[in-house]
Amino acid sequence: MTIVQRLGRPVFAAALFCAAATLAIAQQSGGGALRPVAVVADLEGPIGPASTRHVERVIRASASRQAEVIVLRINTPGGLADSMRDIIQFILGSPVPVAGYVAPAGAHAASAGTYILYATHAAAMAPGTNLGAATPVQIGSLPGLTPPQDEQPADRSSEQAEDGEEGRSPAPAGQSDVMAAKATNDAVAFIRSLAELRGRNADWAEKAVREAASLSAAAALEANVIELVAEDVDSLLAGLDGRTVNVAGSDRLLSTTGLAIERIEMDRLSRILAILSNPNVALILMMIGVYGIIFEFWNPGALVPGVVGAISLTLGLYALNQLPLNYTGLVLIGLGIAFMVAEAFSPAFGILGFGGLCAFVLGSAMLVDTDFPGFQVSWWVIGTMAGLSAAVLVVLLGWTLRAYRRAPVTGASPLVGKQAVVAEWSGGQGYVWAEGERWKAQGKAGLSPGDIVRVRALSGLTLEVGPAAGTQSNQ
Repeated sequence: MTIVQRLGRPVFAAALFCAAATLAIAQQSGGGALRPVAVVADLEGPIGPASTRHVERVIRASASRQAEVIVLRINTPGGLADSMRDIIQFILGSPVPVAGYVAPAGAHAASAGTYILYATHAAAMAPGTNLGAATPVQIGSLPGLTPPQDEQPADRSSEQAEDGEEGRSPAPAGQSDVMAAKATNDAVAFIRSLAELRGRNADWAEKAVREAASLSAAAALEANVIELVAEDVDSLLAGLDGRTVNVAGSDRLLSTTGLAIERIEMDRLSRILAILSNPNVALILMMIGVYGIIFEFWNPGALVPGVVGAISLTLGLYALNQLPLNYTGLVLIGLGIAFMVAEAFSPAFGILGFGGLCAFVLGSAMLVDTDFPGFQVSWWVIGTMAGLSAAVLVVLLGWTLRAYRRAPVTGASPLVGKQAVVAEWSGGQGYVWAEGERWKAQGKAGLSPGDIVRVRALSGLTLEVGPAAGTQSNQ
């Protein structure tokens, strides 16, 4: 009875605590319903593979969280066309409305950022921001969005020509002009389709592509390029409340007043991918990998160079796989590395090495197939890598020349011409000390222990000796 009384109070207290906790959780969750939230995520810096992964992750997390809206804060100078198209496809297929917001003050949505802003369900800008300058470098068509060229209004180009707009009616003179015209026309059709999809100013969008036009926040609002100018996220959510947007083909009324704000930062893997997708980092990793493997072959069993080289080479190749490559440049880099490796293992007096160095420099210069500065290989990196490779080649070449001129250090040749000391002698044969070793020798009679002789030849394991300029030594 005493034990029951002692255990009764703790058990009762534990049961009461569990009941209270269950009631609190039930009240907080409102019977299982999640509290509506607005997800805020940043899209900063050059648009690349890491940006694509980040936006996809944000949209998936927001859908599973049943968020009311995603606020995508944009501050970018542009980026890769493939990554831009992937992000736009994610936004167009998002089950959660995406509000593009160029912020903070001083930010811009240039080039690819303008296309992304046009693709969002609602577009807004902070005061002191700008967008535009969307002239294409390498922008392809987006499946399902860009109408075929033969469906473009035929009278539109003639009207534009009558208005005096340049660069449309004259036929391109060269192949480069033809390719530029094709890219520009495709980009125009692309951004116009986005503008028409969202009910925004399609004519200015075309002007941003053809003439690299830009707008401030106030001018963009007046030109119907955006829907809102908002000081901060709270002001943006207040302005979005009650608006109707088209999400996945159906209209949705936004209710954004009083939403809790959740921020989704770029995860660690995306940050690592952002570093690796830098072509300069990829090139450095590849060179570390190649030289690490070379040093491992030079010193089998060292392990560290081989392990570091294999990991670096794998990461470098993975990084290059994320970028738009010029395969001619990649082949030239491969040939350059192969020639330099061949020079290391089969010295060709610099012919293979310096030929490989030239191929490596040319390949590195044309490796990434884009004119966007953020994804081009720096000439400083190319020069540094080429200088290090040239230094290694000079060392190898010097070692090769010294080895070529050096007398052999194995076999009988090192003894021929060297002096030896007679140890024992009888008649025409005996034993001598040569290079610290006792050898059987033969020569003329009359030699005695201690005489200095010179080795003339080696017959089997017997030295042929003769007098060494009349010198003697008493050993």
